[in-house]
Amino acid sequence: MSHGPTTPGVLTWAQVEQTAASIAAMQEPSGAVPWTPGEHTDVWNHLESAMALLVGGQPAAADRAYAWVRETQRADGSWPMKVVGGEVEDHSGETNMSAYVAVATWHHWLVTRDEAFVRLMWPTVRRALDFVVSLQLPFGGIAWSQEWYDGAPGRVNEEALLAGSSSIHHSLRAGVALAALLGEEQPEWELAGGRLGHALREHRDLFLDKSEFSMDWYYPVLGGAVRGEAAHALLSERWDTFVEPGLGIRCVSTNPWVTGAETAELVLALEALGDRERARRLLADVQHLRTAEGSYWTGYVFSTAPGEAGVNWPHEHTTYTAAAVVLAVDALTDTTPGADVMRGTTLGPELAEIGLECGCPSEAGSGADRVAGVAGRPA
Repeated sequence: MSHGPTTPGVLTWAQVEQTAASIAAMQEPSGAVPWTPGEHTDVWNHLESAMALLVGGQPAAADRAYAWVRETQRADGSWPMKVVGGEVEDHSGETNMSAYVAVATWHHWLVTRDEAFVRLMWPTVRRALDFVVSLQLPFGGIAWSQEWYDGAPGRVNEEALLAGSSSIHHSLRAGVALAALLGEEQPEWELAGGRLGHALREHRDLFLDKSEFSMDWYYPVLGGAVRGEAAHALLSERWDTFVEPGLGIRCVSTNPWVTGAETAELVLALEALGDRERARRLLADVQHLRTAEGSYWTGYVFSTAPGEAGVNWPHEHTTYTAAAVVLAVDALTDTTPGADVMRGTTLGPELAEIGLECGCPSEAGSGADRVAGVAGRPA
């Protein structure tokens, strides 16, 4: 059922529902939601799509997506980084991907108030966050991944990504809220989240330097670790580096390429700070990526030469881009109670900041062979 106009001059709710339907159309029979048909599935983007499916009037598809999450979790609490057509392509487990099940489950609770569903998901959430907390580094950041060999977990990549750890901060807050809801408090998550939040506010220099990626810029705000005046100041620092008026935001500062998912996530970060005017403007700017069917191109390469046309690239419509737009519209319009999921006012008090004597190393790790990204997105 359409709710009529939502973001004035941007999208109607009927268009939001059309976008959610475009995500459902790309869902595989197993329940997996790949980036785009034939591409891989990772649990972070899959869960973001599940959230958008629920918001956009596709609850049956959302249920299938959550069933896939429960069925594919490994004993250690992680998921494979890449699954293509039901076959694992990359066995390694990424911490921020695994943690996000807590955010998605909290979002489902906000929208539906279905405690039975929360109890169904709770063992999955508990295993995931226990896995993540076990990989916390001395300075408070979270090791970004663990390799797998011969069907078993192996070497830990003992370096922390700023964007990924920011997302984990959000997930730990959601996990603590779920634990309180069920009367199964998890103090170790609260303490780990407090140490992580401190690192994200005070020791960002100890994370891997991926500052060319816009996600490293806005994710400390989106993940809730940096708020208030500090958050406004942080976003102001590189606004002109990443924001392309009329188009959206760059994924990478060095490339003339705006991407829909990153733009919609910045919309969510701005909305969480109460900056709805700029959030609406950015959401409107990125609608050039929308198709007639309601899906979204991943991005647009714009020309820096006068008179030269740009091109949509990659030549694909991605579920995670569509999902981010759906969640951004919901946040700006408060159409469902899930609108608060990034704003976080329903998550209760901030995580405890106890045990911050971290014994920080003199310098952060020496680099990583994968790009920074909350969900392993293309660079």
